Amino acid sequence: MKNFALIGAAGYIAPRHMKAIKETGNHLSSAFDINDSVGIIDSISPDSEFFTVFEQFYEHAWQLKRDTSTQLDYVSICTPNHMHASQIAAGLRLGCDVICEKPLVPTSADLDELALVEKETGKRVYNILQLRHHQAILALKDKVANSSSNEKHEVELTYITSRGKWYHTSWKGDPRKSFGVATNIGVHFFDMLHFIFGRLEKNVLHYADEMKASGYLEYEKARVRWFLSVDANDLPDAVVGKQTTFRTINCDGEELEFSGGFTDLHTVSYEEILAGRGYGIEDARHCVETVESIRTQQPQPAASNEAHPMLGQLLGE
Repeated sequence: MKNFALIGAAGYIAPRHMKAIKETGNHLSSAFDINDSVGIIDSISPDSEFFTVFEQFYEHAWQLKRDTSTQLDYVSICTPNHMHASQIAAGLRLGCDVICEKPLVPTSADLDELALVEKETGKRVYNILQLRHHQAILALKDKVANSSSNEKHEVELTYITSRGKWYHTSWKGDPRKSFGVATNIGVHFFDMLHFIFGRLEKNVLHYADEMKASGYLEYEKARVRWFLSVDANDLPDAVVGKQTTFRTINCDGEELEFSGGFTDLHTVSYEEILAGRGYGIEDARHCVETVESIRTQQPQPAASNEAHPMLGQLLGE
């Protein structure tokens, strides 16, 4: 049994990490969040210590190191995106391996810094890249790998996840903290595309605002037109009133709808990490560099064969 600490225990994604810790037979020793709406801990590990001041949490974790039976083995991080780099470094310096939500960090320079801290501490950073464990994605990866054609696959990626007015008031609506829509909701999809189709060769942004973004990516094995949105008005008529999220990949005219199948992917991710097969800094580098490039680009007019179908509707064309 490994001892875990959880930073960001009151967030949306934290219950999946708590569940994964429990289902892999491990112990949630302590948790931290500036907010105290963390009653869900009672259903996972009611004896866990809880802190709302980071310095108190850090001191407690340091004291736990004095006894091999209580010292922390892992720190899991579920905080707002802009906090990840410093909190990962803190976890490593506590002598723990660190498991962090996406995006791992916003820039490749941050990855380089964390790689240095890994060397200094002898500990590892792992990123939750859950789509690499999704059965539909794995099936598509195998299909692409076994294709006899040398032609690049034609791909459309669409991800719409409805968010209310609260989203824009929260940290997620602040690009200084979330780094924008393409990073906040898109980074693991860009990782998925790299996972399936290989090295990125071209990256063009066509549109970006506080609610949606669209562009074109060309990989070794695919030409990808992508569209991401947190606007419920973009949901297809077929799913309106039935579901608030729509995820789909259309590859060579064949649609792969993968809105389902996400429930247990954090547990699978934890199982792989605990077995020594987790995804680390270099695995995350490709998608971090992709979204970093998207954030620094000015939108360009789309070539007709590079535009996502929803882009024309967005621009009123």
